[in-house]
Amino acid sequence: MKKSVSVSRSGRFATAPGADVAQFSESISFDHRLWRHDIQGSLAHAAMLHRIGLLTRAEHTAIARGLKAIAREIEQGKFCWQPEREDVHMNIEAELTQRVPAGAKLHTGRSRNDQVALDMRLWLRDEILALLGEVIGLQQALVRLGEQNADVLIPGYTHLQRAQPVYFAHHLLAYVEMLERDNERLWDGWDRVNVCPLGAGAIAGSTLPLDRAFVARQLGFVDLEGRPRLTQNSMDAVSDRDFAVEFCAHAALLAVHLSRLAEDLVLWASAEFNFIQIADAYTTGSSLMPQKKNPDVAELARGKSARVIGNLVSLLTLLKGLPMAYNRDLQEDKERLFDTADTVRATVRILAAMLRHTTVNRAACAVAAHDPALLATDLADYLVRQGMPFRRAHHVVGAVVALAERAGKPLNQLSLADLQSVDKTFGREALKVFDLRTAMARRRLPGAPGTKPVRTQLARWRKQLDALPTANRRPAKPR
Repeated sequence: MKKSVSVSRSGRFATAPGADVAQFSESISFDHRLWRHDIQGSLAHAAMLHRIGLLTRAEHTAIARGLKAIAREIEQGKFCWQPEREDVHMNIEAELTQRVPAGAKLHTGRSRNDQVALDMRLWLRDEILALLGEVIGLQQALVRLGEQNADVLIPGYTHLQRAQPVYFAHHLLAYVEMLERDNERLWDGWDRVNVCPLGAGAIAGSTLPLDRAFVARQLGFVDLEGRPRLTQNSMDAVSDRDFAVEFCAHAALLAVHLSRLAEDLVLWASAEFNFIQIADAYTTGSSLMPQKKNPDVAELARGKSARVIGNLVSLLTLLKGLPMAYNRDLQEDKERLFDTADTVRATVRILAAMLRHTTVNRAACAVAAHDPALLATDLADYLVRQGMPFRRAHHVVGAVVALAERAGKPLNQLSLADLQSVDKTFGREALKVFDLRTAMARRRLPGAPGTKPVRTQLARWRKQLDALPTANRRPAKPR
């Protein structure tokens, strides 16, 4: 590998950094993935320098051609990244300058401080859009599985104890709602990422007549009316990474929701529940026990939330004690940010694929859902309709449950005489409470797990998700 003197070291320095220092401080091993956005930003910056007369037409043309040639080589895997050039910015600029003499003018009015802030914002804008597409795909998979099993009932659980009956689809739709709030948070964060820092320089802007608004428009940093969105404080623009922290916070909450979904899938796939069957392609076996079918993919999805949460804590810790303005500590933000985006996107994608290859064990669900104890609250509601205060009704039904346990009978096999032995308020209509389909039809409130509300929600979500491909979804108007 040919040696290259770092273009970041001015005549101030008598020697190049030691090999150990260079190895310790390089970031090209991970920040090379910003190359596309670095070149995108440089093309806009060069166009601006030409616009204000600091590059001739010929110089601008040569720089643009050189940058595009480098981009093609990187795309094709032919570009040689040199660690001694420290980072993606210097690798591209140094190579450009070797090929095009006018490349030495490209960094006019620009610092690596505002350059890296720009690259990260450009990269994160794209990543958020890509993640939104993945999340929508997961929502669609949940809705589809719910539609395929719209008539399936299961127990709803609190404290992991059977509580009340719900439709299987209603349980899945709970995650669709969670994910939609994740989408909203991601879009809201995208709005704050979409602000152009270029022109802030190292810390104090520039004395040159830079056209920041032109660059912002070139790079799409505009509001819904097309007005440029620019950072308003040069020190803030280069020193904070709150936009990256905010994304990691939103991603961490998304990861928690994914972890909870994965936990439900793990439980449902167990022999104790047996509600679902996950396709073989998304499970593994045991190295010892030949009968095992382990939900490893779901378990890994659950486990990966820990690293996403850890990345958030790392970034917060990184920033908490930094003096104003830019400090080299900020180099450590990228690996955490990259890993968060990669991990969350991969987890969303694999869960969606797994759900598309999951079947519901209807018979097992039916057996569990027809546990008459799930309708104990419905029996209390019957007493309320007879005029009994709820607290009294709750106590009475509790006594009925105790009676059934002593008799070794399920609730629906108690006779009217049995019920009236506890309280004379019970009439013959009380025995009809245990008709499960009737009980589900009674749950008509908006958001309830009843027959009609669930089918309404499935249809609403199907229509909404199918009508909103990611490419057409736009962030909210800046406040």
